[in-house]
Amino acid sequence: MVALPFCLMMFAILELGLVFVTDSVLENATIETGRLVRTGQASAQGMTAAQFKSSLCGRMSILSADCDSRAAIDVRVIPQFNVTPPDPMSGGIFNEANLTYANGQPGDLILVRVWYKQPLLTTFMAQGLSRLKDGSVRMTATTAFRNEPQ
Repeated sequence: MVALPFCLMMFAILELGLVFVTDSVLENATIETGRLVRTGQASAQGMTAAQFKSSLCGRMSILSADCDSRAAIDVRVIPQFNVTPPDPMSGGIFNEANLTYANGQPGDLILVRVWYKQPLLTTFMAQGLSRLKDGSVRMTATTAFRNEPQ
């Protein structure tokens, strides 16, 4: 009688630990890849959205295998730091139509956002972590900075 709830709780704890590890890896990969834009390396190489995503996925260490299909990126120039960009998760569905990619010019303010679809095995965890109607969990990492002068 006690074994089933105990096993479910242990599995939920392990899965929550995986969520925290994934979040940390995603945050670090976003910051490191955003640095390519910040330092002007992305502009110098003529980096595209697909190349940025590939570079991001290369920094996801143990989670890089399915990263290309799970990650969505948005790199945009913003006029000031207190701007609210469009939310692709509004309305309960994830809509990639408004996501853009721009390296910007030296001195531009840049906002880098990455969403990573994290599969969960315990359904009650998905209910608590999802904002989407389909129950999928999208983890988000964001960094904002001013491009360095050339």
